[in-house]
This record gives sequence, structure tokens and C-alpha cells, in this order.
Amino acid sequence: MITQAPRGVQDWYGEEMQKRAYVEKLARETARSYHMEEIITPIFEHTELFQRGVGTDTDVVQKEMYTFLDKAERSITLKPEGTAGVMRAYLEHAMYAQPAPTKLFYVTPAFRYEKPQKGRLRQHHQFGVELVGSESPLAEIELISFVTDLLGKFGLRDVTLHINSIGCANCRKDYNEALLTYLRGYESELCPTCRERMQKNPLRVLDCKVETCKKIVENAPRTIDYLDDECRGHFEELQGLLKELGIPYEIDTGIVRGLDYYTKTVFEFVNSDGFTLCGGGRYDGLIHELDEKQDIPSVGFGMGIERILYFMDNEGVTFPKAEPVDLYVGILGKEARAKAYALVRNLRQKGLIVETDYMDRSVKAQMKYANKLGARKTVIIGSKELEENRAFVKDMATGEQTISALDEIAELL
Repeated sequence: MITQAPRGVQDWYGEEMQKRAYVEKLARETARSYHMEEIITPIFEHTELFQRGVGTDTDVVQKEMYTFLDKAERSITLKPEGTAGVMRAYLEHAMYAQPAPTKLFYVTPAFRYEKPQKGRLRQHHQFGVELVGSESPLAEIELISFVTDLLGKFGLRDVTLHINSIGCANCRKDYNEALLTYLRGYESELCPTCRERMQKNPLRVLDCKVETCKKIVENAPRTIDYLDDECRGHFEELQGLLKELGIPYEIDTGIVRGLDYYTKTVFEFVNSDGFTLCGGGRYDGLIHELDEKQDIPSVGFGMGIERILYFMDNEGVTFPKAEPVDLYVGILGKEARAKAYALVRNLRQKGLIVETDYMDRSVKAQMKYANKLGARKTVIIGSKELEENRAFVKDMATGEQTISALDEIAELL
């Protein structure tokens, strides 16, 4: 018998499930206040979607994707992130025909083959938002404001917004030449992957996690020094808006994000130990990469739910307790079962949380069980109570008992 799940995955139940449900609830409520609509896309897509959208030179595509051939010999990939699938759905269903912008959010499993660690699993779950159709820095502000509000609702305090601009295709040419010239001076010291990357996409070297490469790129040319007038103006306006809104930030020229589709603004919310809680940015060229007939600007972010939960625990955030059982209905005797359960069902239909006995316990054992459940009140239903249509409802905290007609228990509660 198989008794252990594969490495890098997690079963959700009990207290951890309650915590996750709480985080997702806050995320959905915040999305609703920002007038965002939920979208669900398939867990797997054609591999080409991620190769073209995420980038063939990224770690995600080269090392981390779960890719396989289906029975028709088609290459299929479990989605490693949420954005590419949402953009595919946006195009396939002609959402661009609706008034812009389109604001979509999702909660989705994502799959990456990497070393499992706290807050980072091979099957993890992402909450993300994509805002499609706006070139304005207000689109970035919308999402940065959203994340700021949401992290505050999570109770996370050790977090700072870091921003950078990596420019567009026009100014990237000059920057790539300068970066390539710099990297050639250290080519023999770079890891084999980066030596290959520097010829195809030098910007990817800046995102390498190998310590020797990280040291080398510390003094590399900065993207913000090579921005053209349009990109520089966009970045300056973004900073002005953040200042007016009172959202503190730091310019961090080390941020390039790990996926090829980013342009102009990139941002991360980072804690004091340097861990990223959320990351995103603008990707004006992604839709054009997926459909050459379309050229629609977009901006988005993603955050790992497991990672958020990990840092909430680290900061000692108090989670709300599970809703208590309003009433435990004890059953005395087989002849009372049907009518006692009818009472349970009736109370549940009125919105109360009600439990009863399914194990043929004694009355004493039922009361012990009700106490373990944390039931606020209890009532015992037997033939006498049914005959008289009344019973004693006991307050488990005070021990006080109140007599009530059976059909009036809901009002009593």
C-alpha cells in the first residue's frame, strides 16, 4: 500500500487548511473591492505556450517544468505560473473586445521541479492578478496598492516595496550591448548556464542564483541608466504617484524578475531578510508574443500562498479560530434518531452549525464529545423530549440550562 505522498507536495487539512482558506478569503474579498473578476484556467497547457510566453532561456522552462507527451504525442506542461494561461484565455475568448481594462484574478496550483523548502513546494498555489489593456503607470499603482492592502490584511509588517525598470525592446538593445561587454570580462568565472545565456539573453544572467554569478553582476551596468525617454518618463511618473499616495518604496536595480515577458516596471515586496513575498510587473510584449496580430499592454503580479502562510507564521500573526459548533444534539435511544436528525437538518438549513451523534455513544460520552468540539450549547433528544416537544438546552460555558420548545430552539440560539 502506498502511504506517502511524492516529495514536494502537501496535504491540506485541519488547522493548515483553515489558515489557507482564510488567506484565500481575504484575497478574494480584496479583489472584489477592486472590481476584479475571477478566472480559472486549465492545470495543463500546450508546452509551446510557456516556451514562447515565459521564455526558452529562463530557469522555469529549462529546468523546472513538468512536461510530458500525451497519448496523441502532443507536448503538454503542467502550468509553472499563472500569467501565460490567463493571457491565452484572454486571446482565445476575445476578451479584448470588451471595454478596457480587463482585471482578472486567480487562485491556482502551479508546478515547478525544484528543491522543496519551507514556503516553496513542487506543487504550490498562487494568487495572482492580471490587468490587461492599460499603458498608464496607474495600472502598476492599482496592483501595488492592491498588494499593499492585502499584505496589511494578512497582518504582515516586515515588508518593503522594491521597484525597478528594465526598459522596453528599444532601450534594451543598448543595455544588452553594455551588459554583454561587461560580462565578457568575467566569462570564465560565470556558471555554464550563464555563459550560454549571455549570448542569447544577457539580462537572464542578472537573475542567476549561483553565488559566483550573483557577485559578478553586483557591479554590472544598471537598466535604469539606459532607459529611453518614454520608459524613463513612465518610471518617474510611477515614483511620483507612489509618493503622492504615501506608499514607501526603494529602487532596487537588482530586480529583473525571472521570466522573459517583463518590460518597464518590475516590483517585489521583500522582507528584511531579503525574501520575496510577492513579485510582478509590466509585460507589454507578452500578448504580441502569443498572437502577432495583437499588441496589448498588461501588468500583473503573483504571490505564493504557501510562502505567505510561512511568513505569517514567522511574524506570529494570529489567525481567526474556526467557527464553533452552535449546538450539539445528543440522541437518547434509537427511536429518537429520525426526529432528532430532522431537528439537526432543520437547524442547519437556518444557517446554524450543528453536530450530532453517529457512533451510538452513551449520553455521557456524547457530552464529552460535544465538549471536545467546543459546542456552545447542547441538547439531549429522547422519547420524552419528543413526546413533550421540549428539552433543556445547556450553555456549555456557564452550565445554565434553558427549557425550550423543540421548534423554537433556532430562535433561542
